[in-house]
Amino acid sequence: MKRVVLLGPPGAGKGTQAEGISKKYDIPHISTGDIFRANIKGETPLGLKVRKYLDSGLLVPDELVCEVVEDRVMQPDCANGYLLDGFPRTVPQARFFDEFLAKRGEELDKVIDIVVDEKILMDRMTGRRVCRQCGKPYHIVTMPPKVEGVCDVCGGEVYQRSDDSPETVMNRFKVYDEQTSPLTEYYRGEGKLAPVDGAGSVPEVFSAICALLGE
Repeated sequence: MKRVVLLGPPGAGKGTQAEGISKKYDIPHISTGDIFRANIKGETPLGLKVRKYLDSGLLVPDELVCEVVEDRVMQPDCANGYLLDGFPRTVPQARFFDEFLAKRGEELDKVIDIVVDEKILMDRMTGRRVCRQCGKPYHIVTMPPKVEGVCDVCGGEVYQRSDDSPETVMNRFKVYDEQTSPLTEYYRGEGKLAPVDGAGSVPEVFSAICALLGE
């Protein structure tokens, strides 16, 4: 049984690591964004509540976010545990979820925090490029196209997305720090926080995470 929360700044490789963790431990990778979209698409009562806020351009309240996640983790595929990605985002959400688990006689096993130096993340993210036509990803340092600005696969234009510009990336770091610093302190106080150095290769980071989670 593994009940795990995955934290980490933009560009830390959470999605890649989540895929590996989910497969190794046979637990579902649960993203709040995916849950929202599935509930909205299925027009469930929860989905209709969420849509009301999103359509109005408002943040979904903590209580409702928690209600959506709580409903998801009670599904049969979570009987062996789950990996939460993108939740909780705030200390109130963390407290709500801990209270929910306590009522069920359960608790989180670990909160994995992938830690990467901001300069490394900046280089990773601002170096990303993508083909406008087929979507193939590139990186100007680690995986450049053979001809600058031209996709190897379809010959389309290889460009930098606006959300990978230095200004946007810096803002995303700022927002993440503001949201997550109190959260990491909360879980540290609960004895659940397990920092992992995310500067290494994907296999190195994955091995470090598995060492913390055990078999």
